[in-house]
Amino acid sequence: QVQLVESGGGLVQPGGSLRLSCAASGGIFSIYAMAWYRQAPGKQRELVAAITSGGSTNYGGSVKGRFTISRDNAKNTVYLQMNNLKAEDTAVYYCNAAQWYWGQGTQVTVSS
Repeated sequence: QVQLVESGGGLVQPGGSLRLSCAASGGIFSIYAMAWYRQAPGKQRELVAAITSGGSTNYGGSVKGRFTISRDNAKNTVYLQMNNLKAEDTAVYYCNAAQWYWGQGTQVTVSS
């Protein structure tokens, strides 16, 4: 059973930055495709960014050029660096492994 624990969320002003982390345990992290999703109130969960076991990445259209996903297989951790944050980035951010396992989510609020 894979367990995912997110951290790094919080309140930030527009234009600011945050880095989310997702620590995995209980599986073979290096073989999993990993992803970050987010869900804002009243909206469907959407893909933010994904990274394959080989390091290839893809991003949702609204975050391209602002967010960067990366992974450290030695630490069983995936990261999401978020720059130039906007109010519309406010959501609960979830970590996903292998398109199956989910973390509990971490709140990101962008507000002045």
